[in-house]
Amino acid sequence: MACRPRDFVTSPRAGLARGTAFRNPRRGHGSDDRVCRYHRGIVTPVTAVTARAPAKVNLQLAVGPARAHGYHDVVTVYHAVSLFDEVTVFPAERDSVVITGEGADSVPADDTNLAARAVAALLRSVGPGAKDSPGLAIRISKRIPVAAGLAGGSADAAAALVACNELWRTGLSQAELSELAAGIGSDVAFGLVGGTAIGVGRGERVTPALAAGTYHWVLAFATGGLSTAQVYAACDRIRAAQGRAAGSGLVPRGAEGSASRGEAAARGHAAPVKQPGRAARAARAGRPGAAAPPRALALDNRLMAALRSGNPTEVGPLLTNDLQQAAISLRPELRRTLAAGIEHGALAAIVSGSGPTCAYLARDARHAAALAVALAGAGVCRTVVHVVGPVPGASVTSIATEPV
Repeated sequence: MACRPRDFVTSPRAGLARGTAFRNPRRGHGSDDRVCRYHRGIVTPVTAVTARAPAKVNLQLAVGPARAHGYHDVVTVYHAVSLFDEVTVFPAERDSVVITGEGADSVPADDTNLAARAVAALLRSVGPGAKDSPGLAIRISKRIPVAAGLAGGSADAAAALVACNELWRTGLSQAELSELAAGIGSDVAFGLVGGTAIGVGRGERVTPALAAGTYHWVLAFATGGLSTAQVYAACDRIRAAQGRAAGSGLVPRGAEGSASRGEAAARGHAAPVKQPGRAARAARAGRPGAAAPPRALALDNRLMAALRSGNPTEVGPLLTNDLQQAAISLRPELRRTLAAGIEHGALAAIVSGSGPTCAYLARDARHAAALAVALAGAGVCRTVVHVVGPVPGASVTSIATEPV
């Protein structure tokens, strides 16, 4: 479909750099022109857009009780890391989804796919006239493992939103896309924002947070995944059992310590921390608090201060995950995986989100490389990868064109 000459500047004397996108400010939904770009004095229509979005780890994941709608309120600190999925969208005669790469066989390739749901949500918002072809082809190239606690599906949805926003020239801001994202999945809005951010509600209400420095992580991928719903259900069961055992007494979050570094990691605390006062007494009494009945959800201000310092040795002891004990109850081998990271010198070892990926914080790039080699040789996981964070959220990486 050709671009209409009256809508676009075609002269190289326009003073704009090559590759500048020319958009028609008068375009309304339903018009028949696509995005066009100026290159070497000619106008070319956009035929495909590729965007990428990052995986996440949760530096804090505090989980409240289940609510009437079945979801749990959370307070979480998201952290985007340099492991990306890519999504390419282009006009087609009919809708289709094709997935390649990590775990492709276990990702749905129909309208239940999160990327496809994101596209449908965008079309409902802006109107079907934004689509300039009968169908849309979605091609997902995965590097983020599936059902791994890294929000890979949410990353795909975020990348699809950004790619279609560009392909169809819908012009929605990041705030508008984030509003759409909140209805697609709990982590999709963070996939758009990236960096380090605070998530509340179901995690869909995201606010960027101040974090200094670059953090080096080693991610240990397990064989097979974990269902997020099953992990939350296990968390509820453990809390109910602990509540019955303790009578009316509630164990405060943070009282989960252990004399053993490996045990501390396995119980939900990322690194050995000196336990003063009441928390130490609770730990000695053998009351694990990682999945205990929760008190009021709150952001850990000590963690936020440590992130502002940019010092990983300050951040490591403050990483927590209320779902960790539940993940271990479903996959007991994770206890050994976490302990191995601590034994090989990680500053922190924690289950990422609902698991089963384990994330290890390193001092620097050299330490991370050595830790990755040690873990790979320890036989406690399927594979490992060294990543850094924080990194930006979903962004367009390439725009394909053809001559008019």
